[in-house]
This record gives sequence, C-alpha cells and structure tokens, in this order.
Amino acid sequence: MLCRCVNSAFFLSHDIREDVRVHLVLGNEYTVRFEGSELRRLNPDERSTAALIRKALEKREEAIGHMPAESSPGVSIRRMGFETTLEEAASDATVVELHEDGDPVVQVEPPENPLFVLSDHHDFTDEEAELLAAAADERVRLGPEILHADHSITVAHNYLDTAGYSRY
Repeated sequence: MLCRCVNSAFFLSHDIREDVRVHLVLGNEYTVRFEGSELRRLNPDERSTAALIRKALEKREEAIGHMPAESSPGVSIRRMGFETTLEEAASDATVVELHEDGDPVVQVEPPENPLFVLSDHHDFTDEEAELLAAAADERVRLGPEILHADHSITVAHNYLDTAGYSRY
C-alpha cells in the first residue's frame, strides 16, 4: 500500500511531480520522507519503491533525534512519529484531512499550499485522529465512494491540477 501511495503521489505519464513531498509515518516511531525536487532512482514499479523504503529503514540507526539520515537522493528517515511529523509539515501549509465523512471536495476551494493527510487501510488511532482534527483546516471526501489511499492521492492531484475541477 505504501509503495502505491508513493508512486501515485509522484508519477505523471513521463515525469514526476517535483513539487510534492511525501511523509510515511511508520509505527509512530520513524518517518520516511520523499522530496520530489531531489528524488532520484524512483521508478514506477512497486518493487523499486519498496527498495527505496527498505534502504531508508536500513539507515534508521543513523537518524539521531529529529536529524534525518539520507538513504538516497530525495529519500531520508527521521525518528519522528505522527504528531511531530504533522506539526512540522503543517507549519506552512493548509492541512486537508481526507475522510469519508468530510465535506465534498467540490465545495472547497483548492488551497495554495495543501498538506493532504490520509491513513492507509487502518484508521488513525484515537490519539492521532484528535491531533489531526485539531490541525486540520479542512476535512473533505473525494467522492461518494470510499477509495483506496493510493487512488485518493491521484484524485486529489486531479482536483489540484484542475483548480477544483474548474479547468481542463
């Protein structure tokens, strides 16, 4: 699931989105960060993405405190859980929680600098949900049906690419 999410966040047909950053919070202890403007060696297959995540995890002992350890260009790991990652990422962004009970995304103006936050097939813990509710500027759903996390990322990109579905 994580590999598909990373790929959905970055890949276009013949390019990658350099203005995208992905944070994967693992076990509320580590955060693997992918920085689109610096990213190298990311290929559209899940196997190569999994290898980049594995390489980052192999560097976890080198991540001291919140100081990152870079495992390959554009990929690093930090000792940061959900709360600290959310606080840091949200510092200069509009936090948009993707949630099945949110407002329809078509009723929300696309933010200038969005930070979309979503969980995988496991819901956020109660504590994480409370932190996110406090940090979220918007809580939206992307359609009438519940989507997989990686599909949600693609739909969210389309929403942003089309200025809220208003231009193609």
